Amino acid sequence: MSSFKKFILGEKMPDKDDPKYKDRYEKEVNAGMKFAKAAKIDKIAISVQSFANAHRKLFLAIVFGVVLSCFALNLYRLARVYCSDQTPASATERQEEMMKKRHQRLDKAIKNAHCMPPVQNDNNNR
Repeated sequence: MSSFKKFILGEKMPDKDDPKYKDRYEKEVNAGMKFAKAAKIDKIAISVQSFANAHRKLFLAIVFGVVLSCFALNLYRLARVYCSDQTPASATERQEEMMKKRHQRLDKAIKNAHCMPPVQNDNNNR
C-alpha cells in the first residue's frame, strides 16, 4: 500500500543540505559543471551576463522583444489555423485534386492552342 501512496503523492523533494542526498547532489553539480566547461556553456553565460550588466535596458529590450515576437507568431498561427475551412483530406484525395487541376490546365492550354497563328518554317529562305 505504501508504494501506491508513494506513486500518487510522490517522494519528498531532496534538499541539498540533507546528508542523505548530499553526495548525490555534489556529484550532479560536478557533472553539470564538467559538461558546461566541455560545451563552453560557462563562457557563453559569462559573456551574456557581462553584456546584460553593461547594457541593462538593451538586454531587457532584446529578451522581451524575442518573447513578444514568439507570442505574436503563435497568435498568428493560431488565428490562421482557426480561420481555415479545410477539412482533413487523405493523401489520395489530395493527389486526385492535384491531378484534376493539372488536367484542367492541360485542357485549357489545348483549347487555347487553336487560337495561335500557325508556325511557318523559314526553310524556303535557305
